Amino acid sequence: MHQVRPVLRTSLEVLSRDLAEFPVVALLGPRQCGKTTLARMLADAGRADGRPVLHLDLERRSDRARLTDPEAFLRRHATDLVCLDEVQLAPEIFSVLRALVDEDRRPGRFLVLGSASPTLLRQSSETLAGRLAVRELAPFAFGEVVAPGITSVEALWLRGGFPGSLLAPDDDASFRWREQFVRTFLERDIPQLGFRVPSATLGRFWQMCAHLQGQVTNLSALGRAIGTTHTAARHHLDMLEQTFVVRTLPPLEANLGKRLVKSSKTYLRDSGLLHALLDLDSIDALAGHPVYGASWEGFVIEQVLLATDVIGHYRASYFRTAKGEELDLVLERNASRGRTARRIAIECKASSAPSVSRGFWTSLRDLDIHEAWVISPVDEGYPLGEGAEVLPLSEAIARLR
Repeated sequence: MHQVRPVLRTSLEVLSRDLAEFPVVALLGPRQCGKTTLARMLADAGRADGRPVLHLDLERRSDRARLTDPEAFLRRHATDLVCLDEVQLAPEIFSVLRALVDEDRRPGRFLVLGSASPTLLRQSSETLAGRLAVRELAPFAFGEVVAPGITSVEALWLRGGFPGSLLAPDDDASFRWREQFVRTFLERDIPQLGFRVPSATLGRFWQMCAHLQGQVTNLSALGRAIGTTHTAARHHLDMLEQTFVVRTLPPLEANLGKRLVKSSKTYLRDSGLLHALLDLDSIDALAGHPVYGASWEGFVIEQVLLATDVIGHYRASYFRTAKGEELDLVLERNASRGRTARRIAIECKASSAPSVSRGFWTSLRDLDIHEAWVISPVDEGYPLGEGAEVLPLSEAIARLR
């Protein structure tokens, strides 16, 4: 396993651009994914136009005390870039930011960091409409850390992208970090966001989602598995999605004269957390577990979608018919801004010698797809026939960009 070293995050350039265009920029993502570090990198790199950067951590009592009269305090720092960390703990601050921004619309006045999705921070989007750019920061993505001398695809897949896990000195330390993350997330972070769900209940639900990685979401079955209702399972799933640890992938809508599966699929977004919840602490343990293929599928889909988040203009879904014909991921980009329309089908296979089913070829023909990738842990790509290719993850991401 390669040792890894920190790298400059690609999100820094996007964040700098947003601050040059919007008065308020929100950087949202899960706990411990590197939001605060990225904000400090912004200041260190001098990308705040040479202005002082004032950083307030709203988890610290002393920093919260400085905002007893937030309007007066922030007026005194009108020429600074003010960074408000863990802003979901003080949602009332958004109305103050709106008043200050309406007086002075200069870009780059406020950078707010949060561990909750825009749905949980609804007040921000409503109060600061037209004044706010929202960006999501995920844990380390493939393009940020996978390179000779940094880390390998295998390391990123096993450990996941959270800096504390990926940068740990060995696999055992990485696994301990993830175990602690899961415990803290359930026992501290979820209650801080105002959810009233026993940590043991939510933990069982999260673990059940891990066992069902990549399967079509069945809320009734999930609810029964932990002794609760369909409605409660929906609430639990929404909670995990809004805190960036679960992703639901919608089905492709198409008029093909075939009966299509219309429920979403559920994935744990970080493969390292998936493995921690399933007590898989090594590649050998993962290789012998039934989730092996689904783990690779979820890992590839997340890395591809993180790449398209940077590129933009892609819509993601999966395709499955009632007969079982299926494509793991379909990316669609409409013709716009000088770009031609594009539809890419992606199948994820955790084998170094992957094969596909007859349903794969049928799906390509039904959807009239001429660009199909089977992403596998191979060193070099090769053609598979009828417009399909086997590709390593690196080549797929390079082609998207």
